[in-house]
Amino acid sequence: MNQFITSLNQKFTLATIAGFLISSLVFLVLFLTFYQSELQEERAQAANNVNLLLQASLENAMLKRDLNGLSIIVNRLGQQEKIKNVMIVNPLGKIRFSSNPEFIGNAFNIKPFKLQHFSSDFINNEQGVEVLRSVNPVHNKPPCQECHGSIEKHALNGFLIIDYDASSIRHKVRNTTLILMSAGALIVIINLFGGWWFIRRFILRSVGVLSSASHSLAQGKLDTRVQLNGNDELSGLGKTFNLMATSLQSSVRRLEEEQAFLQALVDAIPDGLRIIDKEYNMLLVNQAFRDQTGCPNKLWTGEKCYAATHGRDSPCPAELMNCSLEEVLNSGKPYKVIRRHKLCNGNVLDVEIYAAAMKINRQGKEKILVVESIRDLKKEVRFTHEQRLSELGRLAANVAHEIYNPLSSMKLAVNSLKYSIDSGKQAYSNKDRRSPDVNVFLDIVTQSMEQCIQMTERLLRLSAAPMGQQELVDICKAIEDVLGLVKWDAEQADIKIITIFPEQPLRVFASESEMRMLILNLVQNAFHAMHSGGELAIKGFVENEQVVIHFDDTGVGISKEHLRKIFMPFFSRRADNVHGTGLGLPISQAIAQSINGSLEAHSELGKGSCFILRIPEASIKRLEK
Repeated sequence: MNQFITSLNQKFTLATIAGFLISSLVFLVLFLTFYQSELQEERAQAANNVNLLLQASLENAMLKRDLNGLSIIVNRLGQQEKIKNVMIVNPLGKIRFSSNPEFIGNAFNIKPFKLQHFSSDFINNEQGVEVLRSVNPVHNKPPCQECHGSIEKHALNGFLIIDYDASSIRHKVRNTTLILMSAGALIVIINLFGGWWFIRRFILRSVGVLSSASHSLAQGKLDTRVQLNGNDELSGLGKTFNLMATSLQSSVRRLEEEQAFLQALVDAIPDGLRIIDKEYNMLLVNQAFRDQTGCPNKLWTGEKCYAATHGRDSPCPAELMNCSLEEVLNSGKPYKVIRRHKLCNGNVLDVEIYAAAMKINRQGKEKILVVESIRDLKKEVRFTHEQRLSELGRLAANVAHEIYNPLSSMKLAVNSLKYSIDSGKQAYSNKDRRSPDVNVFLDIVTQSMEQCIQMTERLLRLSAAPMGQQELVDICKAIEDVLGLVKWDAEQADIKIITIFPEQPLRVFASESEMRMLILNLVQNAFHAMHSGGELAIKGFVENEQVVIHFDDTGVGISKEHLRKIFMPFFSRRADNVHGTGLGLPISQAIAQSINGSLEAHSELGKGSCFILRIPEASIKRLEK
């Protein structure tokens, strides 16, 4: 910044000095020319006035033929200060009278002068001294014709020549010029200093602040701002700089948040993920991939793909294995392969790789990258089962409570029956009939056992492994069974459940256990949205040859920003502030899509949500077969 200011100072100073010198030189030339011309004109006018006076005196002396008086006038005039010499020259150029007696009788060259008019000029006299010589022609007049002849033949009687001291004139001109130049220089210096102070005070200081702020901004200090007082252009530039810095900071912060979101999103994916360019550089990897390499704390970004998974210093030889990167780039199609990766600790890992091309635009050019999804084959075996067990585990408290009540009733009935038998109060009307008390107790036991059996069947159907082929499923019956499992949970959360179904069954072809899991996920999703109580309305009907089920809740609703992400794996934003797995809705959507159905959501923040399940009706599918 100091170098910048110094540079401006130097440029301004040098330019001002150069302008001062040039203008001074031009001013000096013009002034000298003008002043000398004016001075010469004034001197000539003064000399002309003196000459006219002297001429009158001389003419008077000539008319009286007083030559001695004429000589005295010439001598006295020649003795005046700043007058070097006074001469009277006849028309032939002979000096008749002179204040310097040595010149009397000498010839004088009158050709350079205007003979008919007064003239003056700076010349060097006969002694080589610079003088201002004025030549005033003495014209012939009628009174002079007696001695000098007729005017027609002799127009001039002679010339009056006066030499003024030129050195005094030059000295005065020089002094005056120096004074004027000094005054001009002083004014220029004052203006120069004032201009320098003005630029430094009002321009360079502001420019320095802007330069320093720009330097800080370039170093990544995005909170840098400038404070420039005033309402001039530079203060406006400072405000514009602050707006630019604020916009840049906001853009960078938004970009960092998007990058953090992207990284968190890919880190949430359970499979290993990495993005590779044509030069084998890994541009992005997730945490699962880092874990798969055996070096979970190593970033790997920017390193070669073959170094991370095969421990090599160069690309894998084509004769040993097919490179997924090369396969995708050459064919342009997705590529799936099973590989064995070498870990950092020397162990090996069997993985399934699914690679596909990704096209992006960089600097106006299309660039092709390759995305690899790497699945640990050991984890794949456990994934579906673990998810199912996780959902079943959530129902443990509900099922235990639903079974506990009938078991308690059975216990009370059995104890009462035992008491009746032990006390000998039981009576038989005959050998074929029991006592009414015994029948009541046995009925209670039978009903309670039936409730336990029904609850167990519901749980077994929910936990059953999917069949290899689809079966006819009554959606209404499946919903009622699932609601029976979550009845206690709904009562505890103060949630009212309303079901609206047509009289005829709503049947579809699907896996019954998967359909029950789908329904359970949607019901539990609604419960999570109504952590302070509410109402869940489940409505089923047939529309356009599809079974349509609406799950309407009065919960907190979903924002537009989150609504478009709810079917993304591992995205979880529960209203009860419990961190979920983020897999319930994606799995439900996948189940619906697997049977040519769909699952969509509509919601308004603060008013609740509606999940709509559409599945082809079973009768239509049977006709297609």
